Amino acid sequence: MAPKGGRANFASLVGSVGDNSPVDQKKTVKPEPVVAEIVDGQFLADVPLTDLAANPRNPRDEVGDLSDLSTIVDRQLQPGTAVSRAAWLNLWPGDEDEIGDAKYVVVNGNRRLAAAAKYARPGLDVVVRDSIAVSTGEILWAATSENIDRRDFDVLEEARAVELMVTEFGGATAAAKKLGRSQGWVSQRRALLKLAPELQDALRAGDLAIREARALAKVPRAEQVAAWQASQDNPDGDQDAPVIDPEPEVSEPKEPKEPAGEVEPAEKVLQALRKLSVEPDVLAAAVRRHFTAEEQRSLIDALGLD
Repeated sequence: MAPKGGRANFASLVGSVGDNSPVDQKKTVKPEPVVAEIVDGQFLADVPLTDLAANPRNPRDEVGDLSDLSTIVDRQLQPGTAVSRAAWLNLWPGDEDEIGDAKYVVVNGNRRLAAAAKYARPGLDVVVRDSIAVSTGEILWAATSENIDRRDFDVLEEARAVELMVTEFGGATAAAKKLGRSQGWVSQRRALLKLAPELQDALRAGDLAIREARALAKVPRAEQVAAWQASQDNPDGDQDAPVIDPEPEVSEPKEPKEPAGEVEPAEKVLQALRKLSVEPDVLAAAVRRHFTAEEQRSLIDALGLD
């Protein structure tokens, strides 16, 4: 700035006005970062796959054949269930490297997540439920309860999931109650983990029936393979061959899970299906004859067959 009464050149004048003017210059305040609050039960549409991590604690070893989910590229009928990154790491801090930079961890819907990646769907619909992240046991229950009884759920994966439930909840009785199953059913599933590796492979391949596998599990592991081979060679049960008496499947309790009040309609239908032992193709034929085309589409939506 020129001395008082002197002449100022143009360059010095420009430097003292505008953004550099001491009159107009304002103190720059850096805005605070906005942190979005996670709302339990919040639906998020088309979350980028890069923001989603598969459940590191998924009881399933493999996602299996995904061809039945190929239509997910055009339409996702049912959202997955996810928890926030913070909620997950609060339970399993050691999983940070495994989930990477993902904002959410998918608890239910890992096959949908894998299918979206395979068939080039850029995002996935999820519902964020941090309320299930109150304990490791609740997360495990949420993941296990969705998969049990699914036709594509490996029976040994199911057995391992049940075993984890027993460990998390402190015993078979508590695990059975949480799963809504009988203690006998839980015991039968856990017994499959006692099978020799060769028999576990045969069970997966469908060469060994589950009923026979449960019986073989009672035989000392070192003798199981020989006992199975003997039963294969002597289907009529020669006196010199080890006797393998297939165990019957433990029937589930007939009373509804909620003893108070009237039995729910879904429970009544379930009891009828159990009594009739209806095969899927027979049930499908009955559904097609009973329901209109629109009702069938509603049924597909309700089942979440995406």
